Amino acid sequence: MKSNNFKNRLTALALCFTLLLGAAPITHAYAVNDESDTSSSQSDSDSTDTSSTDSDSTDSADSKDSKDATADNDKDVTAAASEAPAVTATAALLISPDSDMVLYEKNADKKRYPASTTKIMTALLTLENVKDLNETVTAEQGDFTKVTADSSNADIKVGETVRVIDLLYALMLPSANEAAYMLARHVGGTSEHFVDMMNTRAEELGCTGTHFSNPCGLHEEDHYTTARDLYLIAREAMKNDTFTNILDTVQYRMPKTNMHEERIIFTTNQLIFSSFNPWSYPYNKGIKTGHTSQAGNCFVGYAEYGDAKLYSVVLGSAASSKEYPTVAASFTDTKSLYKWGFTHFKTKTVAKKGDTLAHVKVDLSTQTDQLVLTAKTDLVALLPADVETDSLEATPNLPEAVDAPIKAGDVVGSMTYSYNGTSYGTVELVALSDVEMSRVLYYSDKLSHFFQSTVFKIVLIAAAIFIVLYILFNITFGGIRRRRRRKAMRKRYDNDDYPRRHRR
Repeated sequence: MKSNNFKNRLTALALCFTLLLGAAPITHAYAVNDESDTSSSQSDSDSTDTSSTDSDSTDSADSKDSKDATADNDKDVTAAASEAPAVTATAALLISPDSDMVLYEKNADKKRYPASTTKIMTALLTLENVKDLNETVTAEQGDFTKVTADSSNADIKVGETVRVIDLLYALMLPSANEAAYMLARHVGGTSEHFVDMMNTRAEELGCTGTHFSNPCGLHEEDHYTTARDLYLIAREAMKNDTFTNILDTVQYRMPKTNMHEERIIFTTNQLIFSSFNPWSYPYNKGIKTGHTSQAGNCFVGYAEYGDAKLYSVVLGSAASSKEYPTVAASFTDTKSLYKWGFTHFKTKTVAKKGDTLAHVKVDLSTQTDQLVLTAKTDLVALLPADVETDSLEATPNLPEAVDAPIKAGDVVGSMTYSYNGTSYGTVELVALSDVEMSRVLYYSDKLSHFFQSTVFKIVLIAAAIFIVLYILFNITFGGIRRRRRRKAMRKRYDNDDYPRRHRR
């Protein structure tokens, strides 16, 4: 009997150690997977940090005048197609807003003085913060302190009361500096606070090379931006319908005020000023001109041709163009970029809504093991003219599997189309049909995950440890108790007073 008890204890002890050893490999496997994921994530992060480093980010704003602008070499020019246009601008950008694809850039991240293209931000903040554009603002002497007599204006007088909407037209068409200060004071309380708002908003939009010092763009050393930042600001402003309506206006009748009869103001945008001018461009829709001797000639533009849309930015263009000596080269530079962009790039339908583009594995369903994925919307991209859609590389971004239930139209992933490393657009992928969930598979999966979970492993290990300790305790202290009982029984047996009937 003693031998059998000892064997039973040994068997139980062996079983406990087997359970412990059996749990160990599972825990180790999870640790390996976590380490692999972490390594991959770190690698991606390092790659991103390296690629985003910009050696030009600390450059000071260019203080050269427009005569020096043409001397800037073109070594930093990059274009998405051959035969890139030559522009006089020291910095330029041509970009498709649908995919944020850069078609052409030249010193796009170098800091430059923006001149009156600053007023795009002034208009944006006004439209974001003033609910009633019929509100009036009365001009104060302080609104004219920094406005020189020869700077652009709308002939607004001290004490004159003007509606906000009229000030916006004066701001964007004749580029009135007094209108900029009046709007800044009205929106920000003071022009200084408004400038703080401008810089905050620029940061929110992702601008990394911009600092504003005033609301109009008159020259200050610490008032600068980049071509890429101006694109970000303009793109945001163009989301406002009132802003777009103003930009496409050649002339505007400002109503009679307390100090002025009705007046007509005209745009400074020579690309839309007259269709009879040979330098005009009928597809241009704005946006803003700018000029100071330090900034040169500047222009932020937007154009539409068919389904194609383009934003352009030129900073530091020459005072006049070769073709038209009386016209600032900022307009002819912009026109050249537009014509080149719309010629070398064409809008093409890459994917149509409902097109079957991928499949993904389905779990927890007996209905099907494959889910059909289709394009959620049409994907129209601006592609190089010589690139056909079937030449694009389609890269899916999908999970390895999805769990039922699934509803038709649920977004499951996306498909990105690229060519020679350049991305031309991404379309979301949605489920084509409903997929029902199997309750049997669902609960089976839940049970399986529980047995593989960390909680279960901890409970299992704790239980095994408890059993081992319990057995060890019984082996150690149980034997002592049994020996004591046997000793006590012998003493009682040997006692003369012990009843004879117990000795049988």
